[in-house]
Amino acid sequence: MSDSHTVYDIPHFIDGHRSTGENPRWAEVYNPAEGTVAGRVALASQVEAEAAILAAHQAFRQWSETPILTRARLMFRFRELLDQHRTELARIVTREHGKVLSDAAGSIQRGFENVEYACGIAELLKGDYSPQVATGVDSYSMRLPLGVCAGITPFNFPVMVPLWMFPLAIACGNTFVLKPSEKDPSAALFLAELLHEAGAPPGVLNVLQGDRVAVDTLLTDPRVAAVSFVGSTPVAEHVYHTGTRHGKRVQALGGAKNHLVVLADADLDQAADALVNAAYGSAGERCMAISVGVVVDAIAEELVAKLKTRIGQLKIAAGTVAHADMGPLITREHQAKVMAYIDVGAREGAQLVIDGRGLKVAGATTGFFVGPTLFDHASPTMRIYREEIFGPVLTLIRVADLDAAITLVNAHEYGNGCAVFTREGGAAREFCRRAEIGMIGINVPIPVPMAFHSFGGWKRSLFGDTAIYGPEGVHFYTRLKTVTARWPLDTRPGVNLNFPS
Repeated sequence: MSDSHTVYDIPHFIDGHRSTGENPRWAEVYNPAEGTVAGRVALASQVEAEAAILAAHQAFRQWSETPILTRARLMFRFRELLDQHRTELARIVTREHGKVLSDAAGSIQRGFENVEYACGIAELLKGDYSPQVATGVDSYSMRLPLGVCAGITPFNFPVMVPLWMFPLAIACGNTFVLKPSEKDPSAALFLAELLHEAGAPPGVLNVLQGDRVAVDTLLTDPRVAAVSFVGSTPVAEHVYHTGTRHGKRVQALGGAKNHLVVLADADLDQAADALVNAAYGSAGERCMAISVGVVVDAIAEELVAKLKTRIGQLKIAAGTVAHADMGPLITREHQAKVMAYIDVGAREGAQLVIDGRGLKVAGATTGFFVGPTLFDHASPTMRIYREEIFGPVLTLIRVADLDAAITLVNAHEYGNGCAVFTREGGAAREFCRRAEIGMIGINVPIPVPMAFHSFGGWKRSLFGDTAIYGPEGVHFYTRLKTVTARWPLDTRPGVNLNFPS
């Protein structure tokens, strides 16, 4: 890749090679820390979108019949290439997204683990067998690939979320069209070329750069069998309803407003560390970020004091700066949106303990920075509590006890992730049992499941019945076929019109 002062072009990757198509539209890609244009990305027309789908469609027959061990070995080779190029990938992520290098590297590791999971596909696709279900009759099941699958991924994790999708889909025997965010598209192109280098045939993985034109083509083209999506709730709803209306299998992960509940018996230093880490890591641009602290009244003042101390020690800088804790937001528009939410919170009457507006970072004064922001004494009716801000804004709400905390959590429209900090096992068990949340942490602030489990929220955080990656990912990217077989016997069963049993 070119240096940050040279504008580079980011094309599609279709049928095994780079392409910009004819007369492409272009969108600017920024370096968020500098606030300058770093590159430009080709936005697909319907023609390019259909070319990517066609390439995947034509590759499917041969790829789906490729022996399962050959597919597994492709994942092993891809894993090795990913491992070799971790540092380069992290730099690409930091340049276009803005998150600090250590955070970028951590997200790549979590995606890497999903590739390792896909390496075990021969075990994961084993079916069931029941012998002698009737005289001379056996029954068995198998899981078979769907066809062309598509993934529409967000800007906040340009490596990790694609790796939640296409390695498992391809290992299952499908072909794939990946539509990354146009805000930081280079990482997806890099991943596709690594898979091609690992030995994937042309058309098995295609990268379609673009905007809504590309998305709506993927959602309506009859050759696309399944769509995976991660992003905001309004778009998730559009993806789910449009895709299912056109006969597709869809998993659409939407927004979040993740709570961290701090009970009176919690280790407050541990809780304060967790709140700061989970609220301000990646500048709050995580679907699993903690944006609400639910604090029992008895320890609220002490906890707020600890938070202020820790927030004051954070180093805000470009993601490439050594020991930086937090970088910029993705775009100037998103920076303005987050600062507008801070304006709203102050007007609504929440106590603005730490104000991140107007932050100037030495050496990066034109970057898209917002400083860590802390509100206290918020109420459930306020917009800063109800709506997903997706920035470095932590809002505290005080409650009387565990019951009040659970009631508050369950009343929110989102049910993605939540955490409880306590030393009391009974309280933790009660919280886990009653909280209407898809992923829960006990003294763990960001409870993202490992690759061999599955990731998914409840309520308006997930549209569709299937969580992403892990065992549910295998089920999503395959369909079940059950066979009941009788082989010729010495004696024929004869004519019998009764229902078989």
